[in-house]
Amino acid sequence: MSGTTPTPILVVDDDSIILDSLTEFLRLEGYAPYRASNVREALKCMSETKPAVVLCDVNMPGTNGFELLHAVRKSWTDVTVIMLTGYGTIESAVEAIRMGAYDYLTKPVVDDELKLAVQRALAQQAIIRENQELKAQLSARFGLGSIVGQDYRMQRVFDLVESVADSKVTVLVQGASGTGKSMVARAIHGLSNRSGGPFVEVSCGAIPESLLESELFGHVRGAFTGAVGRNQGKFKAAHGGTIFLDEIDTASPALQVKLLRVLQSQQFEPLGSQKTETVDVRVVLAANIDLEREVRDGRFREDLFYRINVVTIHMPQLRDRVGDIPLLAESFLTRFSKESGRNIRGFTDECVHVLQRYDWPGNVRELENSVERAVVLCKGQYITPEDLPSRIIAEPSLEAEELPEHYLPVSLKEALALPEKKIIERALRANNWNRQQTASQLCINRTTLYKKMKRYGLDRIPEAVISH
Repeated sequence: MSGTTPTPILVVDDDSIILDSLTEFLRLEGYAPYRASNVREALKCMSETKPAVVLCDVNMPGTNGFELLHAVRKSWTDVTVIMLTGYGTIESAVEAIRMGAYDYLTKPVVDDELKLAVQRALAQQAIIRENQELKAQLSARFGLGSIVGQDYRMQRVFDLVESVADSKVTVLVQGASGTGKSMVARAIHGLSNRSGGPFVEVSCGAIPESLLESELFGHVRGAFTGAVGRNQGKFKAAHGGTIFLDEIDTASPALQVKLLRVLQSQQFEPLGSQKTETVDVRVVLAANIDLEREVRDGRFREDLFYRINVVTIHMPQLRDRVGDIPLLAESFLTRFSKESGRNIRGFTDECVHVLQRYDWPGNVRELENSVERAVVLCKGQYITPEDLPSRIIAEPSLEAEELPEHYLPVSLKEALALPEKKIIERALRANNWNRQQTASQLCINRTTLYKKMKRYGLDRIPEAVISH
């Protein structure tokens, strides 16, 4: 253990000889032992030293070791308790384990047994910490916390995700490609009581139509040419968890019938089999086109649409929430800087302006890829427009037709009025007509903003915003 801080261990016993013996043994083993002769002293020492392991005698005058065990389990959940007693019985051992003790040793304590018990307790703590860190990383990457947005449209998405997560209701996520539909599906799974089960994602549009049914529902050997073995299918693999079917609009009419059945009864037959399989699966679906229009045009089954359209989450396009672009960009920058070992502190103001000016046809995914590229190419501490893809830099701030073809005698103030009005209007829309946020983004005070809004006739809040 040389070169590292000794692990603190608290020994609690009313026998001073045992205290001396155990603390000396632990010190020789490289630990940092602390001692207490009763529960009151032990609780005081717990608060001051925060030990990793507590060795506690069961039978002590006054408050016994079980009371200390209860207090530790309540207030210091990451501390491991090993109980000691000179009157060991099966009943007391079972009671100690039931109350949360990690191990139970009888006196006189054998050195090798104590050494092994402490090593195992610390090893278990390391595994628990590793699992907690892994869960935190997964939650940060795929949980609700990974979906960044202050725009009211995104707040509505967050509210819906939290509301439906713990139910088994089918959820349809609609939005353009790159808006984050997969992340929403993962967040629903992560917040649900199924989070310990599998999350299975299927991109229906990426699988040939002839193979999609087999991919979802499985097949038996010989079901079709090339089926040399058995495949359980994605629905079976998702048993006890969540299955996410992306681009569900690409499913064939025949497959839509089978999907309708499995949604209603959780039952299906693999290809080539007459045996009915039953699964317990939460289904989340996504489409990047208007399914209601597909139903009207006869390309999507009406009964399936109404079965999956129980709760619909609409993902806004990035260009409709310009105010979230700096937040998203900073989030991606933090992640990619950490992954690449770069120390990049942020974006220049000019770069943020360029990012907010661009139309983002690829939505959040395109922004993520652009920031990753910029992190790789950046040579300084701040990302500049030169680090961005050329298509983003070249995006004009004004449409060509907004400027007159021929020069007309006009003051500069009048010439700048039109672009200024459009910039302010776009910022107001992006911030849901919140003047404080808009003024802050435009780097002007609220009074100046209000005067300009009056001048350009922008001081009336749209009814759609008021009703929201």
